[in-house]
Amino acid sequence: MLHGKMPHAFKNLSSLAHLDLSGNYLDSVSSMLIGNGLKKLVYLDIGNNELYGPIPEFFRNMTSIESLYLYYNNFTSVPSWFCNFEKLTHLDLSFNGLHGPIPDAFRNMLSIESLVLSENSLTSIPSWLTEFKRLVSLDLRGNQLILTEYDLEVLDLRYNHISDHLPNWLGQLEKLKYLDFGSNSLHGPIPLSIGKLSKLQELDLSTNALEGVLLSNIGQLVNLTRLDISSNKLHGSIPQSLGNLVNLAKAPSSVSINVPAPPGLWSNQDVTEVMKGMELEYTKILELVVNMDLSHNNLVGFIPNEITWLTGLHGLNLSKNQLKGEIPQMIGDMKSLESLDMSHNHLSGTIPNSMPYLTSLGHLNLSHNNLSGPIPKDNQFLTFNDPSIYAYNPYLCGSPLPNMCHTGEISHGTPESKGDEDDNEVEKVLFYFVIALGFATGLWGFIGTLWLKKNWRHAYFRWVEDVADKIYVAVVIKVPKIKKKMRRNRVHG
Repeated sequence: MLHGKMPHAFKNLSSLAHLDLSGNYLDSVSSMLIGNGLKKLVYLDIGNNELYGPIPEFFRNMTSIESLYLYYNNFTSVPSWFCNFEKLTHLDLSFNGLHGPIPDAFRNMLSIESLVLSENSLTSIPSWLTEFKRLVSLDLRGNQLILTEYDLEVLDLRYNHISDHLPNWLGQLEKLKYLDFGSNSLHGPIPLSIGKLSKLQELDLSTNALEGVLLSNIGQLVNLTRLDISSNKLHGSIPQSLGNLVNLAKAPSSVSINVPAPPGLWSNQDVTEVMKGMELEYTKILELVVNMDLSHNNLVGFIPNEITWLTGLHGLNLSKNQLKGEIPQMIGDMKSLESLDMSHNHLSGTIPNSMPYLTSLGHLNLSHNNLSGPIPKDNQFLTFNDPSIYAYNPYLCGSPLPNMCHTGEISHGTPESKGDEDDNEVEKVLFYFVIALGFATGLWGFIGTLWLKKNWRHAYFRWVEDVADKIYVAVVIKVPKIKKKMRRNRVHG
């Protein structure tokens, strides 16, 4: 372990390019060593020491440095000459005492690829940070960011290595219209504050490890045209409030997306969606994408009827969850649907009669469920001839599956014929009800009369006794005669 100052012996290593002094007890660095002796350093790690105060002046001569690690010290400020590090690609100043805004001294470090400023007391993010075109990893966790006055409208942090919770301060970005944290390693719940982003039009949290329930306040994001929360670990039911996403209920031509196009950020934005059973990439026509993807989670319960209010949806993917119950009967109202995937759930019941009227539907997957009954044979379903669409539904029958329907099974027909069948069922029920009611009325009318009229009751029972006596006498007289006649027949025979 090294204590105090860094040894002067290093000053003679003028050709040294890589130096790691992390995990010691250094509290100062020799100005002669850094300023003159190690000008060719490209990698310096002096993290996890006891250095303090402003970053020392003599660091400024390390113009060849590419990777600088100063984490776990007590540095309190960054000097203006830091902007001279034009070759710097990796900078780690985490777990120090930096405070205030992110220093302007970083502004000219346009080669930076990884910037770690976590666990400080930084309060705001400057707008010039978007000029860092090479930046692929930005870690600001554990700070005191206040973003109420920030005008950020597009925040795209897709394909980074963020392995933290979604921060609550996201709710302060009141002007945000595009938010993409897809393909990271986020965990924990979706913060409640995300429901405050009333201007948000695109939300992508896919391919992470988010947990907890799908919050009902997602329904407050009334300007959403694309919602992708697929491939996470969310559980609970699909909230009914999703029916409030009015932009997903409009016809596509009436949906307006007014996100500005800063150079290199929005106009060239690539979005990948699972549509029609394959990954499709949208760039120039992003404003036409109206999609909801909740697949690859642990969502349970029934599919809410309110989801059928979203008549402007082009794509709906609920596959690979634990959903149960029937497919909503009004799903035929979603006339704009081009892709519908409900596979790998526990859905039951028959395929709704309204589904064949989804005339824009080009991709359908209902496999791996518990659906039953005949497969519709009219309208759009005439084009779905691939058995894999309906596979692993043991009680489904009819073409294109090999198991044919029995003649006793009711086939799918038009809504009108279904209405006639329902009317017949009602008539049968009424018929049997009237018969039962008449029988009950007659029976209790007779018994009630005997109960209330004592003289009638006595007369009735006397009559019953007389009849019983007559039957008894007749049997006693007739039986011996019959026996005598049978014996005669045996003798003569």
